[in-house]
Amino acid sequence: SSHLGSSLLAHRRLHLRVLVQSCPGTWANGSFAAMGKKDDKAKQDSGKKDEKDKKAGAVISLDPPSGTRDFFPWDMRQQRWLFNKFREVASLYGFQEYDAPVLEHEELYKRKAGEEITQQMYNFTDKEGAQVTLRPEMTPSLARMVLSLMRAETGQMAAQLPLKWFSIPQCWRFETTQRGRKREHYQWNMDIVGVDGIAAEIELLSAICTFFESIGITSQDVGLKVNSRKVLGAVLKKAGVPDDRFAETCVIIDKQDKIGAEEVRKEMTSKVGLSEEVGKRITDATAAKTLEEFAELAGVGESPEVIELRKLFDLAKDYGYGDWLQFDASVVRGLAYYTGVVFEGFDRKGILRAICGGGRYDRLLSLYGSPGQISCVG
Repeated sequence: SSHLGSSLLAHRRLHLRVLVQSCPGTWANGSFAAMGKKDDKAKQDSGKKDEKDKKAGAVISLDPPSGTRDFFPWDMRQQRWLFNKFREVASLYGFQEYDAPVLEHEELYKRKAGEEITQQMYNFTDKEGAQVTLRPEMTPSLARMVLSLMRAETGQMAAQLPLKWFSIPQCWRFETTQRGRKREHYQWNMDIVGVDGIAAEIELLSAICTFFESIGITSQDVGLKVNSRKVLGAVLKKAGVPDDRFAETCVIIDKQDKIGAEEVRKEMTSKVGLSEEVGKRITDATAAKTLEEFAELAGVGESPEVIELRKLFDLAKDYGYGDWLQFDASVVRGLAYYTGVVFEGFDRKGILRAICGGGRYDRLLSLYGSPGQISCVG
């Protein structure tokens, strides 16, 4: 189990949103800005494949479409083993499985906050004129399904809260194909709907650690970086960022690992209108190594947001998995809908990109028409 679990970790991105990549390799963040030479290489590889097919006398291409993979029986045995682990842990924590169509309404994903995901959709107009897309992620489908359980006349939920649901959906993103970053992938989602406090985050983080332990991975192999958008929100508000530009600013800050602090400051100046001095204060604060250092650099002191995040770390110790967690002010997550605690899994050797990730998204259902705020974390 230990050996197989470690092998699968190196060949799948677990995104709790645990992403299981559609081909072996690590999940490395990419963007359309990186296409250039990679596209040329892809064309060369495609030419080699065509040559191979001709030599084999094939009348069709023997390779699946770019960015996808075939699952032979021996691949399926590995996949089913891993998916069964997902299901065992989810069931242990009281989650119920759900699913939704792989074809979704395009409008669910158009949140206009500069997210890369809106540029990566397999979207098209169907024969009835509907704007649809292969789902790039599952959370908006979950939101749509939860809202369908709401009574229109009263705004009250027809189902008893909290809801604890999980799924292992197939998702699609049209992006640069590279090792471990394919266009088709599976991901393990666990979401809790209807719990306001950080008890929900504590339970999800516990489930992640339990899963890793179930496949022989320990806190010496993997850690979980934790931050809070509430804390960052207090920092940005103090820096003069308007509330309606908060989500967009978070998406820019999330790019820091890829484009560097200087480019992030330039984007905050050009897109949000922040001064160079304010931008530097923000990027300097996100480099803090401890929550206390971050609070001091950002000038937010013992704010309610800082106290809540400190409580999460204290509770994690009480639950027995405090050694898995570490504070990281640079963790923001690239999706605009996150509102509170956010987290990412990483390997201690620093070879892979994010292994898993998630956080609180209390306002997503309101964006889709909920008359009141419904707390969600996943």
